[in-house]
Amino acid sequence: MSFDLVLRGANLPDGRTGVDIGVKDGLIAAVAPALTGDAGREIDVSGRLVSPPFVDPHFHMDATLSLGLPRLNRSGTLLEGIALWGELKPQLTHEAVIARALAYCDMAVAQGIGAIRSHVDVCDDRLLAVEALLEVKRKVAPYLDLQLVAFPQDGFYRYPNAEANLLRALDMGVDVVGGIPHFERTMADGARSVTRLCEIAAERGLLVDMHCDETDDPLSRHVETLTAETRRLGLAGRVTGSHLTSMHSMDNYYVSKLLPLMAEAGVAAIANPLINIVIQGRHDTYPKRRGMTRVPEMMAAGITVAFGHDCVMDPWYPLGSGDMLDVAHMAVHVGLMTSLDGMRQCFDAVTVNAARILHLDGYGIEPRCKADLVVLQAADPMEAIRLKATRLLVLRRGQVIAETAPRITRLDLPGRPAQVDLNFVPGSIR
Repeated sequence: MSFDLVLRGANLPDGRTGVDIGVKDGLIAAVAPALTGDAGREIDVSGRLVSPPFVDPHFHMDATLSLGLPRLNRSGTLLEGIALWGELKPQLTHEAVIARALAYCDMAVAQGIGAIRSHVDVCDDRLLAVEALLEVKRKVAPYLDLQLVAFPQDGFYRYPNAEANLLRALDMGVDVVGGIPHFERTMADGARSVTRLCEIAAERGLLVDMHCDETDDPLSRHVETLTAETRRLGLAGRVTGSHLTSMHSMDNYYVSKLLPLMAEAGVAAIANPLINIVIQGRHDTYPKRRGMTRVPEMMAAGITVAFGHDCVMDPWYPLGSGDMLDVAHMAVHVGLMTSLDGMRQCFDAVTVNAARILHLDGYGIEPRCKADLVVLQAADPMEAIRLKATRLLVLRRGQVIAETAPRITRLDLPGRPAQVDLNFVPGSIR
């Protein structure tokens, strides 16, 4: 068999080692040791982890890279961030939103991200950000899958034109129905918003991704309504609750009832470790709550859990670089997931689980999957997370679209010239 490209000697996330990956016409044609046949190009990736691309299932691209506009978030709270975004919205221009979004997409691709789900605010009657990100989606399509969520940032019922604007955004081509029930004026309005938004998704055959219970209040339980509406409307596998931070503070007995219901209904969950731990717990003295939702418990219950970056240099978060390994690294620590299985689960949460939530077609490293791949300076998922490993090569449909030199540090110490090997193999020194 002839191939356009063969990657030789790859380690795969599932533990297979020394595997060749043959690519033909933008698809993976074969995955096996020692592939034979002609190849237009061969790349030796021996001992390197080759993964499908990272997937960011929760982001806000309309606000990204706007840090300091019009001012900084001094309190670090979610509510000041929302207020700040409200001050910035009237100043937005089509050109600036596009320029910042494209700059971020470049950053993301260089870090091995192949797909992003971005929420876009529809509580602006101009729908300026919607138009801008739809244009960005078209521009980046050759190298990045961008899925957009119609997000009523100021509340579906709290903002007068939110429903009309959300429907317009969906008519314009936005992919997913979003919501923010905990930001409505009352719990009852929040529950009503969940019902109506799920009905809109059911009527249009769309996915749902709702900011849900992003609060320290243990009585914020809109995920329960989201689960009930998912069952009522037959939306299993199409609904995601994002953040779910109130679950961190909920009564344990209530959670023991809630998690099986979510699993039974087929509701997925997205945690945002970097942001959850700095937005939540701001009103605590000591001990301070970490804020991230119950990730290990949800995984153990059979719920599909992914991690999102959420924000990069915007009104809510002043840091970030589009690195999903940074996200997974934080989740390992905050979720106390330092076992080998836990770290593998965190790697899955920024790859295969996130891809499943986005319903990405042809994702993976098997024959007939799209040849979208990342070669990492690491041997396995644990090492990739530990080092936030350099992305040596990023491939899209079998073509190299980003390349970074290996990270190597050379020491010249008195009497001990040496090269530092950060990829240290456990047990190699006894």
